[in-house]
Amino acid sequence: MASNDRYRISFTSGSLHHYESVQLAELYRELGDWETTRSETLQRNVLQARTERTAKVVCREIIDRLKTLSKAELDFLIDSGHKDQAHILWLAICRLYRFVADFAVEVVRERFLSMKIDLTYEDFDAFFNRKSEWHDELDQASPSTRDKLRQVTFRMLREAELVTKGKTINTVILSPKLVGLIRENNSDEFLYFPVFESDIKGMSL
Repeated sequence: MASNDRYRISFTSGSLHHYESVQLAELYRELGDWETTRSETLQRNVLQARTERTAKVVCREIIDRLKTLSKAELDFLIDSGHKDQAHILWLAICRLYRFVADFAVEVVRERFLSMKIDLTYEDFDAFFNRKSEWHDELDQASPSTRDKLRQVTFRMLREAELVTKGKTINTVILSPKLVGLIRENNSDEFLYFPVFESDIKGMSL
């Protein structure tokens, strides 16, 4: 039986887009409108893309992610250090892509809590196969799309500093400010990170 709640799997050309996301967030704070931000980004070639098509694709992807963040979260992204920025960008990705969020909760965090801190491509493939039984968009995906989803998911995990290059899950320490922002929105979003529930209280202000 297929799920009516389809996964959005259009992140096959992506990465965390860390530096570019901060640039666009700063531009949005200056301009106050996403459509104007999009136009200015493309007109100025802020993303330094090689082709117009690439610029449009990446710009749309980043703006879709940033739109999931509140004003306070966008300010946090702009004003924070590198690690905090990586963590909130991961949060935005999980909000936009439930496929990634489910993988983060059901595989990455579960392995972390079980003290199985190695994360393999086989773990991803098992998750993909399990979800394919309920999601036609996965079941009908080509092998190359599946490979690309795996590659990009692991790349974003590394860039968000949740997983090492050697595919070991990192223990994440969220900053008190980010903990507060997540609590204000939805405490369930702590599950997107490899953290122990007992540690979250210690991260608070």
